[in-house]
Amino acid sequence: MTEQGDRWTAEQVLALAPDDASRKAGGRLGGAGPWSQTGGSASGSVWGWCKGSGSTPYRTVVDLTGPAYKCSCPSRKFPCKHALGLLLLWAAEGLGEPAEAPDWASQWLAERAAKAARPAAGAAKPVDEEAARRRAERRVARVGAGVTELEQRLADLLRGGLAGQEQTGYAGWEETAARMVDAQAPGLAARVRELGTIPSCGPGWPARMLEEAALLHLLDRAWLGVSALPEPLAATVRSRVGIPGASGEGEAVRDHWLVLSQYDSVSADGRLTTRRTWLRGLGSGRPALVLDFGPPGRPPGLALPVGLVLEAEARFRPGSAGLRADLGERFAAATPCAQAPAGVSTEAALEAYGAALREDPWLDSWPVVLGPVVPVPGELGWQLADSEGASALPVALTGARSRSGLWQLAALSGGGPVTVFGECGHRGFTPLTAWQPETAEPVALV
Repeated sequence: MTEQGDRWTAEQVLALAPDDASRKAGGRLGGAGPWSQTGGSASGSVWGWCKGSGSTPYRTVVDLTGPAYKCSCPSRKFPCKHALGLLLLWAAEGLGEPAEAPDWASQWLAERAAKAARPAAGAAKPVDEEAARRRAERRVARVGAGVTELEQRLADLLRGGLAGQEQTGYAGWEETAARMVDAQAPGLAARVRELGTIPSCGPGWPARMLEEAALLHLLDRAWLGVSALPEPLAATVRSRVGIPGASGEGEAVRDHWLVLSQYDSVSADGRLTTRRTWLRGLGSGRPALVLDFGPPGRPPGLALPVGLVLEAEARFRPGSAGLRADLGERFAAATPCAQAPAGVSTEAALEAYGAALREDPWLDSWPVVLGPVVPVPGELGWQLADSEGASALPVALTGARSRSGLWQLAALSGGGPVTVFGECGHRGFTPLTAWQPETAEPVALV
């Protein structure tokens, strides 16, 4: 912990902030002035007392292996400004030689360790296999009925034509999505809602709606014949419909995982925030997508700054091209990566996406590190060109933040080659993270 290479950067700390107000307030607490009784352990925790407006300092402790936070302040934000300030102080100056945590901090750390051990003990509880089988059969029947109804809805759409969808509006699709929820097929419900938002969304919407309707029809037909599919493809179909695999069912991979990107998206109705975290195993080279969710007004709990490496076990869920994973036990505190990840050419990126589509035809994109590439603006849109000029990928824009991220990427590149991570799909490449050529420090573009 006393070595600069083991500490995080200020940018990585501030990436944990739940909002801009917390980021600014935490930055004001990043110096030694308000802090006393600070320290850190070799096992990956830091603590300290922060002087506030009252007579009693706030007691703050951070478990870096999470990261997770505990503070005696009344704030409901995680991390609070005191936790951010403590991490900024640690990142800038260190907190001295490793030491034993004081009682008030060690008690919380011990409770976290005990809580982490409980799921493993609970997994041994006996399961009523017959009851589970009956529940599964009832759900399969409900999903089948929902799929049949959805097929009729798609047939009506094609029979009546797409032109009238601008006047019909979204209400009918929301009703169909609600029926899919009743049928216990949330994956179908999400795709129906997306389909309903396409009309009037811009030039060329009829072609996009026809494409999405065709993919939805393909998923319906795959579900109706799922028993005859090879198991890997059947698992993908179940996952896309919205039936997850059993907990602990997938392959467990222990590796040092590099955090490539982390960003949030909000559902169309504003009721759910989804945090997508992309990882790459430094030993296995395997990509992993970790999803976390937060209710309205509260961000998801998982916060992993880009550029950190954590030694952990990831359990991959069956289906979805082997991308979706859940983080399990972590074996050490996360540390910064000293170099940018190795990149591939634009042609290799397309080949990787094509190979993934053979396993999951409904896959929107595939995670790829490109490099070295040069961002090139143009009248028909941006491109990322191989540094040798052999080929290029069009850039997919998804909003104002993506546009500002492109100019940030251009400034970072300065016309020269750069390493970029993003999602490569049928609409192009969406840049998410770039690495500074000189320092190899990551820069989030979303």
